[in-house]
Amino acid sequence: MTPYVAGFIFARGGSKGVPRKNIRPLAGKPLIAHAIQAAKESRFINRIIVSTDDDEIARVATQYGAEVPFMRPADLAGDTAPEWLAWRHALAEFQKIYQIKPGVFVSIPTTSPLRTAGDIDACIGKLLESDADIVITVKKAERSPYFNMVSLNNEGYAQVVIGNGKSMTRRQDAPVVYDMTTVAYAARSDFIMQYDSIFAGKVLAVEVPTERAIDIDTETDFRIAECLMKVKQENHRESV
Repeated sequence: MTPYVAGFIFARGGSKGVPRKNIRPLAGKPLIAHAIQAAKESRFINRIIVSTDDDEIARVATQYGAEVPFMRPADLAGDTAPEWLAWRHALAEFQKIYQIKPGVFVSIPTTSPLRTAGDIDACIGKLLESDADIVITVKKAERSPYFNMVSLNNEGYAQVVIGNGKSMTRRQDAPVVYDMTTVAYAARSDFIMQYDSIFAGKVLAVEVPTERAIDIDTETDFRIAECLMKVKQENHRESV
């Protein structure tokens, strides 16, 4: 029997890199609407909840089909507030309001609008088919700490971040490394409530292509997302 799956979208009102980012229009609708739409198309998610401290975000979220049954406290919505604590708060409120303990918690960040419902479902499916505590999304890294990433020592000299005792002249010889993305996270609810970080448990990963893994944090990121979304829409029109 498939456990109850609760989808959560965390959207603070404050955003320094891109002001009012979560409700800024992207390809004709607010950024948060893209996350809601992907969650609605998931074949696993039973309910979509938005956790926010902002009344306008709450109105937009409900307009596009999500529920906002509680507001996030100010102390969990600041720049330095750990998102993990917002996850715990959302789970606790969900259980209190709906009298349901979700077996699976899914976070669908607003900042990766190019994701698909398939990306979300791949995370949930991998979690359900394994003994993992959480499934994250990753993409192949453009740089490697074994090859072309350096740190500077106290004298200012550069050195490879991770050395393995031999010189590498080709990137292909370096171990494959990945960047974490914000496409989706699927976790067992008990794990979130009992532990303090992603890597405190058994972590599996779903790889997504770079074009779906963009994480909007700056104005430049937003412009790139607009270009990618335009290409996606044009390709969709051509295929119809």
